[in-house]
Amino acid sequence: MRSMRKMWRPAVITLAAALGLSCTADLALAQSLSRPADPAWNVPQVSALPYDEQGNLIRRGFDLVSATYAHIGPAVADPAKRYAGNNLACTNCHLHAGTKKFGIPLWGLWDEFPAYSARLGAEITIEDRVNSCMERSMNGKPLPVDSPEMKAFAAYIRFLSTGVKRGEKLSGLGAGKMPFLNRAANPDRGKLVYARACAVCHGPEGRGVPRSRAEMTLGYLNPPLWGPDSFNDGAGMARLTDAANFIHFNMPNGTSYNHPYLSQRDAWDVAAFVISQPRPKKAGLDKDFPDLLRKPVDAPYGPYADDFDQKQHQFGPYGPIERALARLKARNPDGVPNPAR
Repeated sequence: MRSMRKMWRPAVITLAAALGLSCTADLALAQSLSRPADPAWNVPQVSALPYDEQGNLIRRGFDLVSATYAHIGPAVADPAKRYAGNNLACTNCHLHAGTKKFGIPLWGLWDEFPAYSARLGAEITIEDRVNSCMERSMNGKPLPVDSPEMKAFAAYIRFLSTGVKRGEKLSGLGAGKMPFLNRAANPDRGKLVYARACAVCHGPEGRGVPRSRAEMTLGYLNPPLWGPDSFNDGAGMARLTDAANFIHFNMPNGTSYNHPYLSQRDAWDVAAFVISQPRPKKAGLDKDFPDLLRKPVDAPYGPYADDFDQKQHQFGPYGPIERALARLKARNPDGVPNPAR
């Protein structure tokens, strides 16, 4: 539900209205998000850069984010450059090349790193974070830290933090945050929502719309949401909360975070449908989150610190899991070792 041509927008709005996909209940939350506590969302523009060495490096990073498949995808001419394992682009998740508010932006992230990663149980650099996306969302392999491509990614992300003060907390990061449902998200109901609001762009089988089936270095007009050319099961978007919030505040394409088209209920259920579909598997997921008390409640793979099963972790309800983890944390302030190790 990430990329959609603007030409579809009127049709989708009409469809949503005809089907009664209400967003009234969501506007209170969205309106609160629309009142930023930080300065105006003022992302610097690549087009304003001079054509010098640094400016061209940043442009290279912009190109890599915007058309990842064309430069390091699995179909590029040079086998040594085939780092991504699918034909997605970073901008499919980091909307508008990482500049859209609540579209998982890259703006303002540079000074957040080095940072502690609960998933790895260690401090990571911005390069480590890029490679996490490469191995999970792009279902590929890590870039060498000293490679031209990694230097370009880092330069672009650093450029997007121009003017952001160290320690400054920006509103608009991430994908927004809806309250949890008090029930499990329903993939069966989500299938109906998908058919109504998503299939027109991503296809009834969720395989996306390639720009050219004969030349995959041209990427997708609308990306696949599952299947062999999508993100793998270790990606953040394979988690229900990430997918549901991203969908609610950004999809269909053209959606603004303060004017969502899909209701919260519809977003949770259609996200459940999407993440329940087959996708590439990432090896070694049992090694993620060595401190199980830091593992997200919606991690769709074990082991877990609590006694709830994988299905409830994948689809909810999450309230009981949160309460159980709070009790465990109170008894085990130093964390729970991973029994798989």
